[in-house]
Amino acid sequence: MRKGLVLVNVLLSFTLLCDAQQRPQYTQYVFNNYILNPAISGIENYTDVRFGYRNQWNGIDQSPITAYFSVHFPLGKNYLTGNSNSFSENGENPMKRSLVHTYMASEPHHGLGMFGVLDRTGPITSSDFKLTYAYHLGLSPKINLSLGVAAGISRLMLDISKITLENSLDPAISANANNRTQPDLGAGLWLYGPDFFAGVSAQQLLNRPITFTEEAGYNTGKQVPHIFVTGGYKYFLTEDIAAVPSVMFKYVSPTPLSTDINLKFAFKDKFWLGGSYRTNDAAAIIAGFNINALFVLGYSYDFTTSELGKVSNGSHEIVLGILLNNRYKVSCPQRKW
Repeated sequence: MRKGLVLVNVLLSFTLLCDAQQRPQYTQYVFNNYILNPAISGIENYTDVRFGYRNQWNGIDQSPITAYFSVHFPLGKNYLTGNSNSFSENGENPMKRSLVHTYMASEPHHGLGMFGVLDRTGPITSSDFKLTYAYHLGLSPKINLSLGVAAGISRLMLDISKITLENSLDPAISANANNRTQPDLGAGLWLYGPDFFAGVSAQQLLNRPITFTEEAGYNTGKQVPHIFVTGGYKYFLTEDIAAVPSVMFKYVSPTPLSTDINLKFAFKDKFWLGGSYRTNDAAAIIAGFNINALFVLGYSYDFTTSELGKVSNGSHEIVLGILLNNRYKVSCPQRKW
């Protein structure tokens, strides 16, 4: 009974859009910041492909499940030989202290990309498809700035067969209005160098209405902007081992500010381990494995610290990365620590 009541409350909060987060939750954004910030489009000198899957609040029936793919790449031949990932030897470790000393800002270039997200919570399924563009330029010998935009469509579907209504003619839900597709827009900024990154991005900038009915008085729901501010710094502990603390602030009006605090230890170009804490929500362990110059893999497990922890077995998230056209055989992404 308690599990059922928790699920009903979660679904109602989402369905009625009453002061709730409307975008999927990620723990592995530290492994793929591109999913939150389009300014990262084309930041590496290869084609970066990611597939992600998240099972949130495992153990609760019809709890949120999210799946996504993303791909982005740089444009222009000059970037392949005049950027911060152009190493003198194949497979050289980007985490190496000596590479930070010899770092040079990338040549001005363009980046393109796309991503799709499918998120299901009970009877509600949301899907997004976006195209992204970014422009990167060097502000100084060791500092880069990129600006990006994401544009596409957002679709919200309600499976009425999964809902039992007291009144089958409930005016808040119409059978012919349970599928909504509308435009969506996001933007971002990313500042980065050999030992730091900082970014700000926004999603759902168009404030489009969301409703499951055509009846007046029941269509006040809206998409609300989601603001993300993030930053991190790389501290070298030895020549090949670095600690990377980072933080992300997320704001969705009118809910309270959410803060993610992360700490990752990177061991050469082989693997990394770390932890994360999200205020009033969860603590997580995270790990990543750079299998070779083609595949990278990340995993996280969230321990729910909110009241949902009494009925939830935590959240699992896994991300597979594929590095295509990786001409320098880099086995560790340099800009997404």
